[in-house]
This record gives sequence, C-alpha cells and structure tokens, in this order.
Amino acid sequence: MLFGRRIDLAKKRAHRPWRLSAKLLIASSVATVIGFSAICANVMLDMRRGEEELARQMLENLAAGIDADIGRNIELYDLSLRAVASNLVMPELKDVSKEIRHLILFDRAASAKHFGAIQVFDASGRLWIDASSLDPRPENRADEEYFAVHRSNPDEGLFVSRPMLHRGAYAIVLSRRIADPEGRFLGVAAGSIRFSYFHELFDRLNLSADDTITVLRRDRTIIMRKPFNLDVIGKNLATVRTWSANNLKPTGSYAGQGPVDATPRLYVRRDSGGPLYVVVGKPLEAIFRIWQREVIRIGAIMTALILFVLGTTFFLGREISRRAQAEDKLEELATTDALTGLKNRRKFDLDIDTEWRRAVRSRTPVALLMIDADHFKSYNDNYGHQAGDQVLVGIAICISDSVRRAGDCGARFGGEEFAVLLPGFSVTEAHAVAENIRHKVAHWSEEPEVTTVSIGVASMMPSAGLDWPDLIAAADKALYAAKANGRNQTVVANVPQLAMVA
Repeated sequence: MLFGRRIDLAKKRAHRPWRLSAKLLIASSVATVIGFSAICANVMLDMRRGEEELARQMLENLAAGIDADIGRNIELYDLSLRAVASNLVMPELKDVSKEIRHLILFDRAASAKHFGAIQVFDASGRLWIDASSLDPRPENRADEEYFAVHRSNPDEGLFVSRPMLHRGAYAIVLSRRIADPEGRFLGVAAGSIRFSYFHELFDRLNLSADDTITVLRRDRTIIMRKPFNLDVIGKNLATVRTWSANNLKPTGSYAGQGPVDATPRLYVRRDSGGPLYVVVGKPLEAIFRIWQREVIRIGAIMTALILFVLGTTFFLGREISRRAQAEDKLEELATTDALTGLKNRRKFDLDIDTEWRRAVRSRTPVALLMIDADHFKSYNDNYGHQAGDQVLVGIAICISDSVRRAGDCGARFGGEEFAVLLPGFSVTEAHAVAENIRHKVAHWSEEPEVTTVSIGVASMMPSAGLDWPDLIAAADKALYAAKANGRNQTVVANVPQLAMVA
C-alpha cells in the first residue's frame, strides 16, 4: 500500500506542469525588445553610413571633375607661358619685326574668352611685349607679388598669384620667370585666368544652395569659392587657428564645421598635384535628410510596437501573477489540513519522500514521531464534535510550538493521529521533541477532561533494504506500544530488531 503511494507521488512529481513566472515573462520581453531595438539601431547606423558613403562618392566625382578641368586649363596656359619664355631668349628674335616677333611668340598661345593676353615684363618690371597690342601702353609691375617672387627665386616654376584686380577684371595671374642660358633674370611672362571662367564652370553644375566649391592655392589661400563672397576670396586658411590642415588631407574627407562658416558639412578634397586643389562640401543636414525621415518613421513604428509588447507583457504578467497566487492558494488548500492548519497526509507523503532521498545522499538520519490523542473517541462522544475539534487544534498548536525548523514537517496523519518529520535528528533528539510535545499537550488546558497523547518515535539511517515506509511502520509500532502500555507516554522503536522499549 505504501509502496503504491510512493509510485503515485513520483508520477505526480514527474507530471507537475511547469509554471511560467511573471518576472521571467517580463524579463524575456524586455530582453527581446532590447535585442530588436539594438538590431534596428544597427540597421539605422548602417543606413547612415551608406548615405554618407554615397554622398562622399558623389562629392569625390564632382571634385575630380572640377579639378581636372581647372588643371587642364592651367596646363594649357602654362604651355603658352613656357613657349614665350623659351622663345624670348632666341638670338634671332632681336633682328625681326614686331609682327614677326608676335607671330613667333604667340602663334601657339592658348586663347579663350576667359584667358587674358600674355604680357612680358623686362628685368625692371616695365611692360615690354603685350600679346594684345604691337604698341602696348607703358606699365610697370615691379611691385607685384608674382614679379618679386620670380626675381628673388630662380627655382620658382609656374606661379599662381592671389586673386586680384588685373586689367579691369578679377582674375588670378599665372607667370613664369624668363632667364638667359646663364640663368640671369631677364623678366617675367605673365597671363591671367578671369573669375568668369570659374563662375561659368560652377554654373554648369547642379548644386544645392548650401553646397560649396572652394579652389585653393598650395599655401591654402582661397582662389575662388561658390557661393561667391569677396570677403572670403583671397583669405589664407593658415591664419584660421580653429582649423588644422590635418583635418582634410589630400584625397581625404572630413565631416564637421569647416574653416569658413559654421555650417557642418561633409568636405572632400581632390588634389592632382597641380598648383591648385579643389574642396567640395555638402551640408550634413542635406545628406542625412532622407535618412532622418526614415529614422523618425521607423522609430515611431518601433516605439508603437515596443509600447504594445511591453503593455501586453505587463498585462499578461499581472494575469500570470494572479494565476500563480491562485495556484499557490489552491496548493496551500490542497496540502493543508483545514481544521488544524498543519500539513495534510498528501503533503506529508511528499515531504517524507523528499527528505528520505536527501538523507540517502547526505548519509544523515531521519526521525519520525507518530502522535495519537488518547481516549479521543469517548471524549468526542461525551462533549461533542466541536469540543473534539478544539482538542485537535490544541494538539496541533503544541506540535507547531515544538517544531520550528524549516525542514521539519508537522502533519495531521488522519483522524486524531498526527505525524512529525524531523530530518537529521537522532533518536535521542527526536525523543526530546516528543516529550516536549507530550508535556505541552498535558498542560494545554486546565480541564482534567482534556485528552493526553501517546507518541511513537523512530529514527533511521537510510541504507540498502530500507525505505521511508519502514520508518513509518517502526514509529507506528512504537505508538501502538505506547497505547498498550497505558497511554500518555513516549515509546522509542528499536529499529534493528523493531523491538519496542519504553
């Protein structure tokens, strides 16, 4: 019978449903939300990097095209200056007429509407030859920057001047040194590229209002800029202390505030190695405008989903908590004796099975008290069931007051019979607890009619061939012995021989 009950207990434990806790549900939902949010944020960052990379490629192509056009025109004009400088030192040129000299010097000179006529100045800076006239008006350019550079620096090649007003128009002057075969300074050949060239070049491009194109000289002097501003043209960025040249290296890029204005832009520099280089900038706000709209749209959707998931999770968590409380209450009702408040027989069987298994692993003893109310039936018949119930409640209180460890289990075994499980107690310790309970019951009420209790005590060390039903049987035999010996006493079971001793 007891063996069959043990099998039933094992089956119930194996088929016990797993209960989802509200905290686990909430933690899982929060972790899921955080995970999806992290994935969404990573996708948004990838999109942002993609937008920036696309803009960088576009600006690189634009800067490369502008740099190539400017470089090609400067190279063409420089070829004309080289030809003039080399032809002027030809001895045969002294004996020819002005017309023939013009034909020799300027026949292959580059000509375009934005190119100024080439002029030749002698060693003192006076205008000597002008491609636009056989009889040029007197001029002296000895004080100009480009003339002083060539006069003092024999190794200077093509020199590009700062933006200046030249022959009635804003332009940059391109010049080369003229020297005889011995290297003596003979003068300067100079020409100009008007600003109209840059305006026409930039106007052909489809740019936004805040996009910038800046053409700079090697010393970081601004030659030209779109949008055009005379206050900026000719400014040397080396004097701007808040800006470092390392921010934007050749063929590099930089995102942030530039040296000219406070608008954050993505700047791309294109440098082919010529006397000028190009920097193109586009506002970061324009680059990320579409991305920002997508972020707002996706962020709103994600926020709504997160709120929905969290709201649903907390609602389900509350319901699960309520259900768990109800289940705990039901379990308590199912495992507690309604009259005495002690554990019932079903809970006692579960606990003794658990403690026996633990004792097997830890090699510790398990003690059991079997308690029975003396003459309870006659008391119940004489004083009524309510009085009998009060006696049972009193015995339960005495048991609860004497058994205080967390692992101990006091239970109503059935009718007027009680059981107390004492894991880890020797027979001596269990006997002391039994006597304490017996004395408390005896002095529980001043009325002499109140019943006493008889107690059987057994303690076993789990070993091969023994199981907890054997412990119950031993304590039960000890209880019968106590009753047979006159009641109101404690009897200890002699476990090896199962003999009863008083």
